[in-house]
Amino acid sequence: MAEIVYMPKLSDTMTEGVVSEWTKKVGDKVASGEVLAEIETDKATMEFESFYDGVLLHIGVEKGQAAPVNAVLAIIGKEGEDISKLLSGAGAPTAQKAEVKEEKATPTPELVKEVAPVAKTENKPAPVVSTPVSTDGRVVASPLAKKMAEDKGIDINSVIGTGDGGRIIKRDIDHYVPYDAPTRAANYTAISSGVESYTDENVSQMRKTIARRLAESKFSAPHFYLTLEIDMDNAIAARKSLNSTEGVKISFNDLVIKAVAAALRQHPTVNSSWLEDRIRRNHHVHIGVAVAVDEGLLVPVVRFADTKGLVQIGDEVREFAQKAKDKKLQPADWEGNTFTISNLGMFGIEEFTAIINPPDSCIMAVGGIKQVPVVKNGQVVPGNIMKVTLSCDHRVVDGASGAAFLQTVKNYLENPVLLLL
Repeated sequence: MAEIVYMPKLSDTMTEGVVSEWTKKVGDKVASGEVLAEIETDKATMEFESFYDGVLLHIGVEKGQAAPVNAVLAIIGKEGEDISKLLSGAGAPTAQKAEVKEEKATPTPELVKEVAPVAKTENKPAPVVSTPVSTDGRVVASPLAKKMAEDKGIDINSVIGTGDGGRIIKRDIDHYVPYDAPTRAANYTAISSGVESYTDENVSQMRKTIARRLAESKFSAPHFYLTLEIDMDNAIAARKSLNSTEGVKISFNDLVIKAVAAALRQHPTVNSSWLEDRIRRNHHVHIGVAVAVDEGLLVPVVRFADTKGLVQIGDEVREFAQKAKDKKLQPADWEGNTFTISNLGMFGIEEFTAIINPPDSCIMAVGGIKQVPVVKNGQVVPGNIMKVTLSCDHRVVDGASGAAFLQTVKNYLENPVLLLL
């Protein structure tokens, strides 16, 4: 008897999935436990295994299509079996495809005198000028994009990146259209002549979830912010000393995670969650570490961070970062955080505020270390200052509680030897 395979719920926040790849086609034999498809969720692309033995009789969601959880994904049964009754009333989802448009600007009447006239051109694909390269001459592309380009026989040098800084990412390979030299020249001419153009892209499952969760957090949790400067001279010296040991590689972010974990043990109010009708005081310390990927932001969790050493924390964070970029994180990797750290210091950002990551009551934004004049012992001397900003949910954490927590974090980072106790 034929069995319906439904779109699975592969994460706690997943409401729909996109089939990024079918490993079987209609007519192929399928064994229980065999990978049937790769499905993009709101957090990662995951392999989905068949629960049944038989033949793939029907595909309900084509590659690249989105479908809600519990929609008909496929039907597996005996070869030649009649599945018309199973299919009756099951609508196929509509494919979502990126759309590229180019239009002439149409100024509103009240702005006619201020807008320069736009030259008329025929509709063309999005303009292409050049492929970004790194300082050593290599094309800037994610590992996944390079692998996809190789598998599809696409010359990576001919792909235009839409990621940060022009980086070539997965969607650029998915939507790649070959351009010949005359087309490139024509497009460049169109740009220089003042033609406006744009590219519409479908919102990924990850980006949809980020938008929904952060909007809910920002507009439901009453945020307030506390910023503190931390003298990092001793932390810099400690890190240098630790990294002089063979096989040890400690980052400033690892020191911050350890300091925050130790501080949370002393300030349980900050290590809490708002659950509408109650406040949960967490007795364990699970720190979410925000990791930027091509399509958004993932927050893998360092569990029981207060019980782990700097080396173990560093190894876990690096492993999580690589798994996030490779889309290999599993639900267990990103669930259960009690506090979150977002660090943009490596990008030269001195100070910023972050939106609380539910169900946490706080998130700490970490800026870069900057050398500035400071006063020590009555003398103006060079100092290394790092700014941190704590975003707090005022339903759980008051100003005094948040300030006391930051003072403890400051004490640990300015006296890092305390982290070894």
